[in-house]
Amino acid sequence: MDFWYTFWAIVWYSLLGFAFVAALMALFAVIADLFRDHELSGWYKAIWAFFLVFVPFLTVFVYLIARGRGMADRSAAAAAQQKQAAEGYIRDVAGSSPSDEIAKARALLDAGTITQAEYDALKAKVLGTAPTAAHAAV
Repeated sequence: MDFWYTFWAIVWYSLLGFAFVAALMALFAVIADLFRDHELSGWYKAIWAFFLVFVPFLTVFVYLIARGRGMADRSAAAAAQQKQAAEGYIRDVAGSSPSDEIAKARALLDAGTITQAEYDALKAKVLGTAPTAAHAAV
């Protein structure tokens, strides 16, 4: 009898722990969505936050029923924005290709900003080759 009591107590406490963690995740998701929503006024946010503190379970259910579709849309928009920011960061960190650098140098040469010798030096630097001796003296 002692074994079965302990076994079912472990099962029960595991279920309670799972329910508690799930409730906390839902609560934090609602709080994050509440402050992510720019269309909702400050007073409505304060009212939702008040009820989330004093009647959390009921308020989370009501919030999910009343604003669940918008919550999913805002979450998808935030994920897309984060993805775009990460891709932009990767693009900036990775730098440009050698052909892009040569094209930029060519545009500077065509505009008269740099000389032919400077263009050749930039091109050699980008390609990883040493400039010729005639251009090294300049």
